[in-house]
Amino acid sequence: MKMEGMIIRAFFSIFLFISVFYSYSCSNASNGKPEENIPHYDTLRIAFTGDILLDRGVRKFIEKHSVDSLFRPEIDSVFAANNFVVGNLECPATSIVSPINKRFIFRGEPDWLQALYEHGITHLNLANNHSMDQGRRGLADTESQIRKHGIIPLGYGTTIAESIEPQLLAETPRKVYLITSLRVPSENWEYLDSVPCVSESSIATIESQIDSLKRLDSKCFVFVMLHWGVEHISTPSHYQVRDAHRLVAAGADCIVGHHPHCLQTVENYNGIPIYYSIGNFIFDQKKPINTRAAIVTATLTADSASFEMLPVEIENCVPRLVEE
Repeated sequence: MKMEGMIIRAFFSIFLFISVFYSYSCSNASNGKPEENIPHYDTLRIAFTGDILLDRGVRKFIEKHSVDSLFRPEIDSVFAANNFVVGNLECPATSIVSPINKRFIFRGEPDWLQALYEHGITHLNLANNHSMDQGRRGLADTESQIRKHGIIPLGYGTTIAESIEPQLLAETPRKVYLITSLRVPSENWEYLDSVPCVSESSIATIESQIDSLKRLDSKCFVFVMLHWGVEHISTPSHYQVRDAHRLVAAGADCIVGHHPHCLQTVENYNGIPIYYSIGNFIFDQKKPINTRAAIVTATLTADSASFEMLPVEIENCVPRLVEE
C-alpha cells in the first residue's frame, strides 16, 4: 500500500508539472508572438463599392462565364492598392431556399463568395433590404458563409444589440470604426430581437454611438454606411440630407450611402464628405442612370484624411473604371 501511494503521488506530481508547463506555453503563445501579427498601418486605405448582386442577370453571366470574369484588371488594381474593400451584398449567399413574400427575391450561391475574397473584397455589408430574402435561416447562413470564405460581415447579429455594434476596422494609424444601418422599410420582415437580424439603427442611436466613440477617443475616425434614399433618383431626399447633417454634427467623419441604384449628389458639409449614394457595383440593371456608379477611396493617417471618387460604368454586369 505504501509503494502504491508513492506511485500515485509521483504520477500526480508529473501530471501537475506538465499541466503548469502547458499552461505557461499557451499563455506565452497568446500573449506574446501573436501581437506581432496585428497589422500596423502608418497610412490606412479603404475602398467602398456599391451594390453587389449575385442573382438574376448576374447569375446568368456567372453561369456563362465565371465569377472571376466580373472583375476587370483595373478594378483588381484599385482593390489591391487598399487595405480594406467594403461592399454591399445585395442578396443572401446561401444554398437555403426559403423565400419570404416580397416582390424582388434574390439568392446567390455561397461558393461564389470565394471569388469576391480572392479579388480583394474584405468586408460585406448585410444591413440592406435584400439580405433577408431567404428568411432568417438564409440570413444566418449567409453570415456564416461570408466568414467561411474569409470576408468580414457587417450589420448582422443574432440580437439587435449585436447587429448595430460599430465595427472596429483598424487600430492604426488611429482607431477606425464603421457603423451600418438599413434605413428603408423591409417588405414582410419584422425587426425582432434575439433572432438573426440586420442593423436597422435609428439616426438617434447612431448619433449616440458616434458621441460615445468620440468621447472615448476624440481622434478616432467614424465611417457611417447607410442603405437609404429613393430608388432611381439622382438627388438625395430631404430626409437623407437632414439625417446626414445630424450625423455630421454628431461627429461622423464620412458618410457613404447606397440603395437608390444610381449615383446621387456628393456634398461637403462642414468639411465632411457625404456620398449620398455611390450606386451599383456588380449589377444587371441596364438603364444609363443605373450603370453609372463610383468607388470611393479613403486614405487615413494619424492626423489627416483624404478621399477620392473613382467613376465606374457597368457593362453587362461588369464594372469598369472610366475617365471623368
